[in-house]
Amino acid sequence: MNQRLLYGIDDVPPAKETVLLGFQHYLTMFGSTVAIPLLLSEHLGIANDPVALGWLIGTMFFVSGITTLLQTTFGNRLPLVQGGTFSFLAPTIAICGMASLSSAGWEVKLQHVQGAVIVGSVFEMVVGFSGLVGLLLRFVGPITIAPTIALIGLALFEFGAPAAGAHWGIGGLTIVLIILFSQYMRSTHRAFELFPIMLGILIAWGSAWGLTAAGVFGPGHPGHVSTANVANAPWFRVPMPFQWGAPQFTTAAIVGMLAGYVASVVESVGDYYACARLAGAPVPKASVINRGIGFEGLGCFVAGIFGTGNGTTSYSENIGAIGLTRVGSRRVVQVGAVIMLVLACFSKFGALFTTIPQPIVGGMYCAMFGMIAAVGLSNLQFVDLNSARNLFILGFAFFMGLSVPEYFAQRKEPLDLDPRWLADLVTTLGSTGMAVGACCAFVLDNTIPGTREERGLTAWAQE
Repeated sequence: MNQRLLYGIDDVPPAKETVLLGFQHYLTMFGSTVAIPLLLSEHLGIANDPVALGWLIGTMFFVSGITTLLQTTFGNRLPLVQGGTFSFLAPTIAICGMASLSSAGWEVKLQHVQGAVIVGSVFEMVVGFSGLVGLLLRFVGPITIAPTIALIGLALFEFGAPAAGAHWGIGGLTIVLIILFSQYMRSTHRAFELFPIMLGILIAWGSAWGLTAAGVFGPGHPGHVSTANVANAPWFRVPMPFQWGAPQFTTAAIVGMLAGYVASVVESVGDYYACARLAGAPVPKASVINRGIGFEGLGCFVAGIFGTGNGTTSYSENIGAIGLTRVGSRRVVQVGAVIMLVLACFSKFGALFTTIPQPIVGGMYCAMFGMIAAVGLSNLQFVDLNSARNLFILGFAFFMGLSVPEYFAQRKEPLDLDPRWLADLVTTLGSTGMAVGACCAFVLDNTIPGTREERGLTAWAQE
């Protein structure tokens, strides 16, 4: 075992430590998991339906528990937590905004998202289990990955400050606290390094609750915290397959979602190498990577069946937790998955998080989504940024990834194309900045002449 580790990948810590460490993994992935349904709530039409939002949050955690157990037991068997992915947010928002769904109920919108996720999961399973991952990655370099991942964060700019600005007092407090804990105080205590987002949300949330109790934030105020929904929620609710109805399969939704799958696959491959290194496991072989991607596809299939409105992927923040705690035990992550399953069945637990005021959610977005963009840009460290070729491709991909969705957002009439499914397809792809940026970068990077060193492929492969 690596002497720097307290527990290696095959070690089993004492029962009490295992439970506590597993719960810590649950807390580490908590902020990102809750953020996804909160962000989707307005587009699905459940922002003012806390009961439905609570059900969706519970379903997210329930599926995360199932897929984590599948991956750690039968997949690549690395201590990787599986959870919702921001790569699917932009395609999902575009699907919910399709003209044919503009007046549909939230269950119908989720059915179309489910259909796209299920078909995309088959694509990911085929790519993984067939061994095509290595072949596909030969054509996807850092010039393609950088704008693809960065645009995940940049495309969500409109949900940050406008939401936080509904009340800059608690919205700004959330931003300041997360920055304070994650950047200025992270070396003072492990809690600040592991849980800066959770601590920021809890303190701001507690402040809003206190001001509500004191009568400062009355009903209708952006910072008002209402606990009536928690009291009215049932104690138990077990998520069931197809709980929102039968999935709907539309070409436009499916193709738009595939861009999210491509980004998720590439991110996960990097996560596998990082996790293996930190957990003291051997460098992942091609068979391990292929099996891991295949089981991530299976996890997305499970997410589609249960209707999370999202898929699943490997969580980078939990890999960071392994590095900080020096605990790479697979059993710890599996126990954390069981905790997810149990707590997800408590409906009041999910309902509790629907009481978070929107300005706090907006403040969280301001702190989180910029980091996603920066992670994408970090891939450019391998690229020759003095190359006019590379600068043109990157600039064009970023600009089009932001500008084309704005074009579709400003259109007052749907595209005049026949057949109708083609119009929906173009609209969905054009409204997804990540898909536009990825397509532009992928085509140009693989067609404009350039050396492997210039494109960053040599350094990226070594890394």
